[in-house]
Amino acid sequence: QVQLVESGGGLVQPGGSLRLSCAAFGITFRLYEMGWYRRAPGKQRELVATITSGGTINYADSVKGRFTISRDNAKNTVYLQMNSLKPEDTAVYYCHADGTSYISSRSLYWGQGTQVTVSS
Repeated sequence: QVQLVESGGGLVQPGGSLRLSCAAFGITFRLYEMGWYRRAPGKQRELVATITSGGTINYADSVKGRFTISRDNAKNTVYLQMNSLKPEDTAVYYCHADGTSYISSRSLYWGQGTQVTVSS
């Protein structure tokens, strides 16, 4: 059974940092594009960052230069290093795994979400 286990969320002051982790179970991790999405209060879920199986990275304009996505295939884990956090970054952050390019059209999975709150 597929499971994405997220950790690292919490409460931080503006300008602070957090590192989110997402450990994947039950998938051939190296074949998946991994990503982070977030849902802020009163808003739709939006893409934060993705990293492909080949290592290609894309960021939302709102986080570029502040956030860094990375993956460790040996640990089946994707990370999101979040620096210079702003109150606007407050959201539930979700880990996403996309295997549609290499496995099947149904190989899409989501984590449970972890709360990030940026407030003084």
